[in-house]
Amino acid sequence: MHCVSPSYLWGMITNAEISDNFSLLSKLMDIHRENEFKAKAYASAAYAIDKLPIELSEVSPEKFATYKGIGNSAAEKIRELFQFGEIKRLKQLLEITPQGVMEMLSVKGIGPKKIAVIWHEMGIESLGELLYACEENRLVNVKGFGQKTQQTIREQIEFFFKHRDNYLYAELEDYARLLHDQLTTAFPEARIELTGAYRRKMETIEKLEWVATVPEEKLKAWLQETSVEVTESSAIMIGCKSREGVRLLFHLTEAASFGKKLFETSSSEAFLKAWGEVAAVADEAQLFEVRKMNYIPSFYREEWSTAPLPDFIETSSIKGIIHSHSNWSDGSNTIEEMAEACRKKGFEYLVISDHSKAAHYANGLQEDRIKAQHELIDSLNERWTDFKIFKSIECDILGEGQLDYSPQTLELFDLVIASVHSNLRMNEEKAMQRLLRAIENPFTTILGHLTGRLLLSRKGYAVDHERIIRACAENNVVLELNAHPRRLDIDWRYIKSALRQNVLISINPDAHAISGFDDIQYGVLVARKAGLTAQQNLSSFSLQEFEKYVRERKN
Repeated sequence: MHCVSPSYLWGMITNAEISDNFSLLSKLMDIHRENEFKAKAYASAAYAIDKLPIELSEVSPEKFATYKGIGNSAAEKIRELFQFGEIKRLKQLLEITPQGVMEMLSVKGIGPKKIAVIWHEMGIESLGELLYACEENRLVNVKGFGQKTQQTIREQIEFFFKHRDNYLYAELEDYARLLHDQLTTAFPEARIELTGAYRRKMETIEKLEWVATVPEEKLKAWLQETSVEVTESSAIMIGCKSREGVRLLFHLTEAASFGKKLFETSSSEAFLKAWGEVAAVADEAQLFEVRKMNYIPSFYREEWSTAPLPDFIETSSIKGIIHSHSNWSDGSNTIEEMAEACRKKGFEYLVISDHSKAAHYANGLQEDRIKAQHELIDSLNERWTDFKIFKSIECDILGEGQLDYSPQTLELFDLVIASVHSNLRMNEEKAMQRLLRAIENPFTTILGHLTGRLLLSRKGYAVDHERIIRACAENNVVLELNAHPRRLDIDWRYIKSALRQNVLISINPDAHAISGFDDIQYGVLVARKAGLTAQQNLSSFSLQEFEKYVRERKN
């Protein structure tokens, strides 16, 4: 989170950016031990702004304070943000906060109040110092910490250091396309292609890479003109860092060898080792033509296989939205709004899967609200003959593996997505006991986000993937590929094993707003790496096929 650049103009600052500013202001006030009441008020404003149904840039400034959760002080700071591109008080706090203290906000398990203790009372101003303090067992006897908290902080810092230079694919997608367009515009006579992890559609990316036929000095000069810091340069490679901090790498080659370099830089080491010598060719496709092979796309060059290429799933293969939340729990939109948006996007059905009652933090559904929601869904379904809303629930898997409702309540749903949301710090034995019991529950239709991981943020609990897959096969349970770009869980590397055992995958967006529907594209990208076909994906079933599946699964 950061201040909005002063280059922004009125109307270009989104609610999300305003919310981020207030959230950061609240946290920094807590870290600096300023007025606690004001800090809470700004945190409330951040939450309220993020949930607003209309952009504040479209609203008269006089109306800001009329919205629930936005007081006069917050309203004044919103006007300040629109006028100057920054909140003065936030800028002041950022200027007096050490960078290492700011980095602590990126580490799970360390909230602002704990950071205040670490900084003011322990004199620690960087993550490196904090990690060392954990290794020396210095946090154990500090009030509010203890052995367990110290161990968690240590593990999270180690995880942070390991991944700090990585990005989610989705985070770099627009930036990569923009920079690529700028390059091809600047050098129209050259051949330039994105390569590396981005071209292989990896879920996380360390750097953006290109293969280019632009001469070293010419490309280096252009990069420097665009304020890109060149860190290393030679006749075959230029390494640099963008103004945004993204690492860039350019592989320079002659036109006659362009295909060879593109192939080598967009295939895994294992694939290249199995391939053997790569001939110097101008076009990548020539390599396959010489060997009389079908072209293997870069996203599928992870491991060598002589099997015929599958009919890869496409985003257009998704026929319905499974796993979505409405404002009945922690979603932003009504069920009606979600359904209408689904229809407009061409989907044939929507599966509403709000949270179960144990997820009190997400306004999970008590039994009486389930009945009311189902009555609403029935009334909405009367409108359409070519579209249907299915009654589902994302049911918490409780501590011992039991589901969050009685069998009588679970029977009311068309399908049940069983997921773990609490007590995530489990060893493998505990995680497996919990998951296997849930899989064996006859009401479980889909196992949601298998490991609970958050890419680059939370490792996820350890599981024996093969044993989970076998259990799903034995109990006719579908494995979710949660398409949120920060989850992508189940990991695509295990999908082939699931397919060999005829376990269905379901690419689901876990949408908490209409915009979340678009996340299916990221699930599709990684599913293609595993060779998933539409026939093997539940959310690719047509409405008629899906109705039949649900009916037979319940009987």
